[in-house]
Amino acid sequence: MSFAKLVVLVTGASQGIGRGIAEAYARCGAVVILADLPSSAGEQSAEVIRQKGGQAEFISCDVRSERDISGIMKQVEHTYGRIDIVINNAGVSRFKSPFELTVDEWDDVLNTNVRSCFLVTREAAKLMKQHGGGSVVNISSTRSFMSEPNSEAYAASKGAIVSLSHAMAVSLGPDGIRVNCISPGWIETGKYEELREIDHSQHPAGRVGKPEDIARACLYLTDPANDFVTGIHLVVDGGMTRKMIYED
Repeated sequence: MSFAKLVVLVTGASQGIGRGIAEAYARCGAVVILADLPSSAGEQSAEVIRQKGGQAEFISCDVRSERDISGIMKQVEHTYGRIDIVINNAGVSRFKSPFELTVDEWDDVLNTNVRSCFLVTREAAKLMKQHGGGSVVNISSTRSFMSEPNSEAYAASKGAIVSLSHAMAVSLGPDGIRVNCISPGWIETGKYEELREIDHSQHPAGRVGKPEDIARACLYLTDPANDFVTGIHLVVDGGMTRKMIYED
């Protein structure tokens, strides 16, 4: 796939899945904007891409802030004149008992994970529609339809992302903007080599996922040739959520 000269924005791109996605687009020739909270990690990630011959820029942005999001879009428009692809990856979690989770913590998770997807997509779409359209991918989670205890805020946010994605796909379709959603399963962003055999073997695919697995899914969904693909929810989990599991 070639994304030469396309402008791609990835939120939450300083590390983990977001960084892997940004690196994948850069390898395919895109100009990549890495957006994240201010930190040395963000600029370092962009520098690594540049050292490998890619085009990348880090811009600090708090996706909870409508002002920050509006500002980053104005900066992108001023510098590049357009935006073609957005990957809404930024997210946080709060795993606490529902008896202990505060309203402020709940709001922070929902604002970071869901409201940001809406605001970033809305602002990017204003620019996309001026240039014939674009593509958006929202990163949800398999926790959007299955849960562990004490994950209420995170599960609610990820479920909302799935619904928001198909709603915006319908609303923005007439403007040539496609919106899709990916739900990753276990994607290891730490020391992959330290995983146990049981970690891998419990997956029907035979291994734990890597950031590049999600990156390849993003490339597929945003490839301009795949203009018939919109409003879908793609689960990338090595088959884990299709297993029938019983407790002894």
